[in-house]
Amino acid sequence: MLAYALGRLIGTVPVLFGVTLLVFLMAWVTPGDPVVAMLGEAAQGISREALEELRGQLGLDRPLPVQYVSYVTGLLQGDLGTSVRSRRPVLAEVADRLPATLELALAALTIAVLMGVGLGVWAAVRKGTFVDGAAIAVALVGVSIPVFWSGFLLMMVFALELGWLPASGRGTWQHLVLPAFTVGVSSAAYIARITRGAMLEALGQDYVRTARAKGLHARRVVFRHALRNALLPIVTVVGLQLGGLLGGAVLTETVFAWPGVGRLLVDAIIARDLPVVQGSVLVVSLLFILVNLAVDLSYAAINPKVRYG
Repeated sequence: MLAYALGRLIGTVPVLFGVTLLVFLMAWVTPGDPVVAMLGEAAQGISREALEELRGQLGLDRPLPVQYVSYVTGLLQGDLGTSVRSRRPVLAEVADRLPATLELALAALTIAVLMGVGLGVWAAVRKGTFVDGAAIAVALVGVSIPVFWSGFLLMMVFALELGWLPASGRGTWQHLVLPAFTVGVSSAAYIARITRGAMLEALGQDYVRTARAKGLHARRVVFRHALRNALLPIVTVVGLQLGGLLGGAVLTETVFAWPGVGRLLVDAIIARDLPVVQGSVLVVSLLFILVNLAVDLSYAAINPKVRYG
C-alpha cells in the first residue's frame, strides 16, 4: 500500500503541473491588458508610462516562459502573490477564509451522507414500491433544483417568514444550518442515486441470499452484508462530493454571505484581483486532488479484498 501511495503522489505531479499552468494562463486568456484588468476603472487616470512601470514591477514585461518559471518558483516557496485590493499576501487571504469553507463543506457532507445513504438504502430495500418511486423522485428534484434558488427559498421561509434562523453571516451554529442544508440536499441526491444502484447490485448477490437463507435478521443482512459490500462506489461519490463542496459552494457562500474561499473568489473576480483568483483556484484544486487521493487509499480499509498493485 505504501508503494501505491507513493505512486499516486508521484502521479499527482503532472496534474499539479497542469493546474499551475492553467492558473498562470488565466492572466493571459482574459481579454485586454492584465494590468488594466487588475486596476479596473482606476487605470483610466494612470499614464502609459506608469502602466509600463507597474507592468515591469509585476514582471509582465518578461517572456511568458520566464514568467511561468518565476511563478512556479514562488509557489514552491509558498508565495501565491499579493492581493491588488488589500496588498496582503494571497496565501494569508486564502488561509483566513479556508476554515469557514471547511466548516461548511464538512457540515454539508454530514447532511448529505446521512440523507443520501439512508434514502438510497431505503429505496433499494423497497424496490418497486411507492417508497422506491418517491425516493427516486426526491433525488431527481434534489439534483434538478439550482442551489441558489433553494438557498433563497430556505432563507425566505426559515429566516424571513418564521425568523428561526439567521439569513446570512457566520458566528453561531444557527448561521451554519441554512447554507449547510442548501448544499447538503443537492449532494444527498447524487449520493442517494449511487447508493440505491450499489445496494440493488449487492442485494442480488449470492452471499446475501445465503445470509437470508440462514435466517439472519433483515436489518443485519442489509447493513452488515449488503451495505458493507456496496460501500466502494458510495465512498467514491462521497469523496467527489466533498471535493466539489470545497470549491463548488461559491453560489451558496455568496447567497448567505458566508466568508469562505468561494465568497473570496467571487469578490476577487468582481474586483479583478487576479492574484487572489489564481491563488484561490490553485488551493481549491490542491484540496480536490488530496481528497481524491485519500478516497483511493481508503478502499483497502473498507474492503480487505482490495489489493494495491
